[in-house]
Amino acid sequence: MSETRHGSASLRTDSMPAWTQHRYGDADTVALENIDVPAPRRGEVLLRLRATGLNNGDIRVMRGEPLLVRLAFGLRRPRQAVRGMDAAATVVGIGDGVTELAVGDEVVGELPAGGGLAMYAVCPASRLVARPAQLDAAVAASLPVAGGTAWQALALGRVVAPPAGAPPQRVLIIGASGGVGTFAVQLAAGRGAEVWALCGDRNRALVEGLGAARTFDYRTVQPGSAELGEGRFDAVLDIAGTAPLRALRRLVREGGHVVLVSGEGGRVFGPIGRLAAASVLSIGSKRALRPLAAVAKPDVLAELLELAAAGSLRPVIETRFPFAEAGTALARVADGHVVGKVVVAAD
Repeated sequence: MSETRHGSASLRTDSMPAWTQHRYGDADTVALENIDVPAPRRGEVLLRLRATGLNNGDIRVMRGEPLLVRLAFGLRRPRQAVRGMDAAATVVGIGDGVTELAVGDEVVGELPAGGGLAMYAVCPASRLVARPAQLDAAVAASLPVAGGTAWQALALGRVVAPPAGAPPQRVLIIGASGGVGTFAVQLAAGRGAEVWALCGDRNRALVEGLGAARTFDYRTVQPGSAELGEGRFDAVLDIAGTAPLRALRRLVREGGHVVLVSGEGGRVFGPIGRLAAASVLSIGSKRALRPLAAVAKPDVLAELLELAAAGSLRPVIETRFPFAEAGTALARVADGHVVGKVVVAAD
């Protein structure tokens, strides 16, 4: 192994194991191989990965679907061959211009294009926040994308703690047992909301334990069902992305908001058509349909980490896979029925 000095750090310049793909497809297109250790550019740091959380976004990029995503990630194959955006890691190298982090810092963040299913990755320093010492790396790695999306969805739906003496808001979360959903239930309940939730029947007890006041089996209760009624909710978070838009809109009272966290659609454009229809339906309406475009927000991540460290937020991790089984972990997420999160531990 050869080494080079960069700033105050001794960096590896040899190869590293990484789960890579050289064409779009399912998890069987991803294989373990040796690639070069990346070098941090200006404003970046080199990370030694401790744990990587997987998300539906990793699967979309892995498959290159909808085809529209290939405009951003590579037309014929992913430009970044390594999946995994959520990272808990140790800083082992510093690029030029980085002053806010030092070698040895334990950090958490969202890698811009992936790279987490490897021993090392580079990331802009501005996207990273300190990991609380008492918070396990795997737990911390479950937070950035899913937790941040849940937080931003609630903000877009204007779900806030009620003033003293005011009644709580009533919030419906559709798709409550997945990664985003399990965080959304807890965060909404933490703001004093009365949370109703749709999830699989086997997950109802789990979701109730996270703070939902009422749960329903999504196979028998959907927007438009009598159990949910009309105009009962201050906000609806549609994470599943399959319900008719008009049925969703009827769920909220006047002045309420339906937040479209995700959506189904065709192979080429994905949910674009559904989101465009939502914008049209919202024109002049007192019941808004609001598409969410979640982005990395380190300040929000820092708050989520503090909540988790204090025990006020409990990430639900279905399975922790060892690094050697990262391909199986991707296949599990691609299956589409994960309860909470799947995390790959590098150590």
